[in-house]
Amino acid sequence: MLIISLNDEKIEFEESLSVILLLERQGFQGDKIALAINGSFVPRSQYAETSINDGDEVDVIQAVGGG
Repeated sequence: MLIISLNDEKIEFEESLSVILLLERQGFQGDKIALAINGSFVPRSQYAETSINDGDEVDVIQAVGGG
């Protein structure tokens, strides 16, 4: 079991995840996303090969257009 903090909310998963899979499962879409794991920014080019580990603190920021 994998327990992480996603935007300060505890979430449990049955198996390990990549960043891409985490974003898909949690409904984050689009190009205007920034992500940090344990306070370190993760470049979009590394999402597929970056694993989420038990106890990680993940912060996802999604830009919203407005006017």
